[in-house]
Amino acid sequence: MSGHRPEVADVFRSYGAEYLWEYGPCTSALQRRVLKDLSQCRTAALGGHKKRCNRCGHEQIAYNSCRNRHCPKCQAAARAEWLTARQQELLDVPYFHVVFTLPQDIGPLALNNKRLVYAILFRAASETLLTLAADPKHLGARIGFLMVLHTWGQNLHHHPHVHCVVPGGGLSADRTQWVACLDHFFLPVRVLSTLFRGKFIAFLQEAFDQGKLSFGGRLKELARASSWKNWLKKLRSIDWVVYAKPPFGGPQQVLKYLARYTHRVAISNQRLLSLDDGKVSFRWKDYAQNNRQRTMTLDALEFIRRFLLHVLPTGFVRIRYYGFLANNQRKAQLPRIRQLLGDPTGLNPSTAEAPDAHSFSTANDDQELCPQCKQGRMVLIEAIPPRTDTASQPCWPDTS
Repeated sequence: MSGHRPEVADVFRSYGAEYLWEYGPCTSALQRRVLKDLSQCRTAALGGHKKRCNRCGHEQIAYNSCRNRHCPKCQAAARAEWLTARQQELLDVPYFHVVFTLPQDIGPLALNNKRLVYAILFRAASETLLTLAADPKHLGARIGFLMVLHTWGQNLHHHPHVHCVVPGGGLSADRTQWVACLDHFFLPVRVLSTLFRGKFIAFLQEAFDQGKLSFGGRLKELARASSWKNWLKKLRSIDWVVYAKPPFGGPQQVLKYLARYTHRVAISNQRLLSLDDGKVSFRWKDYAQNNRQRTMTLDALEFIRRFLLHVLPTGFVRIRYYGFLANNQRKAQLPRIRQLLGDPTGLNPSTAEAPDAHSFSTANDDQELCPQCKQGRMVLIEAIPPRTDTASQPCWPDTS
């Protein structure tokens, strides 16, 4: 594909059918839907609309988006809308970033039980933060935070972890004071790691005892109580990675920071370099080598397989809120916190530096100004219905 920077959709359109012939029996209906949606996104298959400049007569067609939450193109607009809403919730305090990561040994079990294991990850990480922060030996306050699930690493391998963005402080037990964190320190990482490990394993054991876990394929041996016990013993013997970054500033920086982690998909189109001869090349950051930028080349089918590993169960919520930022708490708690911080009216949205609008631009944005003459306005003149013919659409084999 010389002369054209490839996108994930190009890989899917070119090799999706071949992938299904090869891996169809182990491809879920939801993964098939992602393959189809991303392949058709912003093409004639989904219809669109035509606009004309009221000054120079220039015309352009914009095709509809698939709106699939795993689509690299469609997430930009959703992210911009979400960030605008979050602007009203910012506090004039430093913010911390904490990351909870599952050990590699849990990966296969998580893939077999995505909804359950990812929910346990949220529960264990959130309870760890809330419990430790409330302890008078540490912060002694009720904190609030948001958590975002990522299931991938830079090389697209399965790597479940949650990013937590936490205001640096919390409410005292009697709700009469704001208890601030120490400068450049939130909570002790070693204690966070130990508590997180204990809670996650306890919740996993509870799921096992209740028969909620599925043990398919190579995991069948784990269904035996003795094997399960030995496996958990191994998990207890290793260190679990919890990483707490230094505070990255107050509300002026937090929106830009959030933009890097929310509404992400496994890989962005910007990281793809080439699609030639059945091979996909993309940039990736090697964290083990001081964040060194590298290039990885994968067979197209392997690229698709890795991408589809990160398709989430239908309806699974990957951005969640806890403590005083929980959905049923923040409306009542934020005004009180702002009053304690001496900012009773809340931050002026203009003081919170929103991410560059260019980073959220998409092919479907409503560009009112004519791109040709730069003076006229683009006016909708025709709605284009979705195409019903299949001549130009990928042929997805039925391998179920």
